Amino acid sequence: MDFKGANIVSIGQFERADIERVFSVADQMEPYALRHKVTRVLEGAILGNMFFEPSTRTRVSFGCAFNLLGGEVRETTGFESSAIAKGESLYDTARVLSGYSDVICMRHPAAGSVGEFAAASRVPVINGGDGPNEHPSQALLDLYTIKKELAANNRDIDGLRIAMIGDLKHGRTVHSLCKLLMLYKNVQLTMVSPPELAMPEAIIEQLREAGHSVLISDDLAASLGDQDIAYATRIQEERFSSQEEADLYRGRFRLNQAVYTQFCKPNTVIMHPLPRDSRESANELDNDLNQNPNLAIFRQADNGVLVRMALFALVLDVADQVDKYSKPVNWYHRRS
Repeated sequence: MDFKGANIVSIGQFERADIERVFSVADQMEPYALRHKVTRVLEGAILGNMFFEPSTRTRVSFGCAFNLLGGEVRETTGFESSAIAKGESLYDTARVLSGYSDVICMRHPAAGSVGEFAAASRVPVINGGDGPNEHPSQALLDLYTIKKELAANNRDIDGLRIAMIGDLKHGRTVHSLCKLLMLYKNVQLTMVSPPELAMPEAIIEQLREAGHSVLISDDLAASLGDQDIAYATRIQEERFSSQEEADLYRGRFRLNQAVYTQFCKPNTVIMHPLPRDSRESANELDNDLNQNPNLAIFRQADNGVLVRMALFALVLDVADQVDKYSKPVNWYHRRS
């Protein structure tokens, strides 16, 4: 893949070598994310952060990543504050706003919308999530986290055993992660969900065609025993036709310390794309897991900054110039 000037819209764009390139650059970004050094390699560059669907982590993570490279961020949040609310097309919005930015990150509730926008944009566009379709940067940071967590146990992604738990029908993060895993070897996936919220059959077929083992289950306890990763997702209530329908599935699968101790291997890593729903009616990852050293959800979020810094550096073709524009940090900082 030629990253320079590229749109990052779908995981389907990536080959395994491309992923390793992103991860290599992400590793180089760690001193900057930890505030050990500052770089101004993108000084003067502008990110247009366009989020037409609620977001905290992804929006702030993209903005933080760009700021850490020395760039500036301009944000649009919600339809009501944009010209789209007045009937402007994605084409017109893309043509105009790409004139104000050097790169754009976009989230939109409609599947395929970011690709449509990118086709009209005059600058690179990164998909921050298009409805239930894809979330490529999340999948990359998830895989980067998996790679780092497994390395601590002298394991690699090839041969991974992973349980994906929860709303697998609407969860764009697990859709994109599955597509990434197709590039690896001998992965064993267990899909744990109510039958009504199962992983789309097309994705399951693609995984099996790639040579992976896929098991379907609606029994959480029976599915945890031999997993390297337990990847939980929340019920995507915004994708349901009514709150009442979403509530039918809320709290169906709950992972807490007692369940972990009884059914998981001692080193099973717990992941979640966040936000986790901590309301009593849901609570898919209990707060009593917060002191479990294998709870990787906050390391996962930190890794998102590294991966997004890498994407910006590659797309804007400055990955080999970051250190050239660096200097020491001169303020108090603490990172753990």
